[in-house]
Amino acid sequence: MRHSLQFRLLVAFSAVIIIAVGAVFFFITQATTAEVRQFEERLEQRRADKIELALSGYYLHQGNWEGIQPLVEQWGNLYEWRIIVTDPDGQVVADSEGELVGQSCEMDSPGRAVSPPGARYPLGRLYTISKSSPGAEFALLSMMFESIGRYLLWGCLVAAAIAVLITFFLSRRMLSPIRALTVAARRLGQRDFSQRVEVNDKGEMGELAAAFNSMASDLERAEQLQRNMIADVAHELRTPLSNIKGYVEAIRDGIIDLDAQATGILDEEASLLSRLVDDLQDLSIAEAGQLKLERQPEDISVLIQQTAEAIRAQATSKGLSISVDLPDELPLVNGDAYRMGQVLRNLLENAVAHTAKGGVITVGVKQQGNWVEVSVTDTGEGIPAEDLPNIFERFYRVDKSRSRATGGGGLGLTIAKRLVEAHGGKIEAQSELGKGSRFSFTVPVAG
Repeated sequence: MRHSLQFRLLVAFSAVIIIAVGAVFFFITQATTAEVRQFEERLEQRRADKIELALSGYYLHQGNWEGIQPLVEQWGNLYEWRIIVTDPDGQVVADSEGELVGQSCEMDSPGRAVSPPGARYPLGRLYTISKSSPGAEFALLSMMFESIGRYLLWGCLVAAAIAVLITFFLSRRMLSPIRALTVAARRLGQRDFSQRVEVNDKGEMGELAAAFNSMASDLERAEQLQRNMIADVAHELRTPLSNIKGYVEAIRDGIIDLDAQATGILDEEASLLSRLVDDLQDLSIAEAGQLKLERQPEDISVLIQQTAEAIRAQATSKGLSISVDLPDELPLVNGDAYRMGQVLRNLLENAVAHTAKGGVITVGVKQQGNWVEVSVTDTGEGIPAEDLPNIFERFYRVDKSRSRATGGGGLGLTIAKRLVEAHGGKIEAQSELGKGSRFSFTVPVAG
């Protein structure tokens, strides 16, 4: 049977109270018993001292032990002791019970010597024997414990009642955010990603609520991106397919001839479809962690020059210039030359697409410890600050009005990010609207 956290807290608090009260009662019992025993011992010591002093005074006054019997009987009745007094020879001169008077007596204990101050020899010996039963000394303890136990019982009941009240209010305060998290989590599991939890606690519960809200935001964002991706994939596929279908129908109906121009247009649309499918395949493989890299020591300078040269014609046709800034010495990097070239090519094509005529694109490289950083800087239109965190997402375009021809399929930066991460590096973007952008990625040094 499962019990609620509130019930478990109540049981825990009650157990702590019972254990605490029981421990207090045990230690009080032990301490009180010891104190009572010490008190009785001190009391018996004082009584014996008093009797001894009275006997010494009596002997000094009388000069002998004659007539001491009545006094010893009184003391025995008063203190509930059996008191025996002997002379120096061991003969009993007084017995509170009156049984041993005039007899020689050998006692188990040495007794107390009766010696007045200044006397050289003892005048006799004093023996005291308690007539109370073995448990009588604890009579006071029993009475005391009955009273203490009663108060402890009442204290335990009051503490238990207070514990119930504290547990009730404290558990409500503690469990309220947990209940809210539970309800929100259930709704989140039903794909209601708008759920958020408001917790004002700055401790662990606050951190848990913040983590939950962050997770919900990420899930909501991922859900929206997934919907956008499906819509964008459908749009990206529909456009070239519609064009191909239109040309095929026009050729079939004899509206246009299947000449070189029509063949070129169909080939271009088919190439766009093929590229989009290839990009989607590369992205799915990279995100599944199944991307295979042919990693080996590579000269990053050669790779940069080759890739820049491949893009130069495209940049020149748009009126752009590409410059490459390479240091004199660079270490070899550990990577897949084809995939690193793919990353750099995506960044350069992106820079060409977003830089106006007369702009400059600069490719730089530098070593940072065990990493080599490659950067692509342009003087283009820049990226708004609110769009910058999303530019590596699939099918995300800063300008929603851009077409496939001018804005690309929206997968280049996403694929570049996955390829860089597969090498163990990271890719970053800095941009200022109207002044250009800088993209950089790192690859590890070989060895």
